Amino acid sequence: MSFNRDHLPDPVSYFESEGLVLKGKGKWRTTSCAFHGGSDSMRVHLERGAFMCMACAAKGGDVLAYHQAAHGLGFIDAAKALGAWVEDGTPHTGSTRPTPIPARLLLESVAQELTVAALVASDMVRQASISETDKERLIKAAGRIRYVADIANAHRA
Repeated sequence: MSFNRDHLPDPVSYFESEGLVLKGKGKWRTTSCAFHGGSDSMRVHLERGAFMCMACAAKGGDVLAYHQAAHGLGFIDAAKALGAWVEDGTPHTGSTRPTPIPARLLLESVAQELTVAALVASDMVRQASISETDKERLIKAAGRIRYVADIANAHRA
């Protein structure tokens, strides 16, 4: 089993499939940031898939790094999800090194996700109906918070 970069999806197709609208001209395009919810603060490189948010400093070198961060996945799981993990019949024996994420970004992400959870909880207390979109966003928020907690626990061990 091994990673094959050539099997990563085209950056434009990938980011559009993630619901991002790429605006502007040139190799770097502007879009909203899924990490902090800011509009028009993230830049995406059309050829490499690199991304950088000018507001929250979320960044990565390709669509794989984005997929890992956006979905709370490790390297192998993200590579498999994107079709870039090739099953060649050999067992995977090497260890995978986690992608380092700045502590500030993790804390900002948790703060954002806790805000989402608080808003949904507030609606529940008021017995307001909760849309399917809000339910899905809450589940995504819980997953991201759990991901950050797992990182913190790994560093304590």
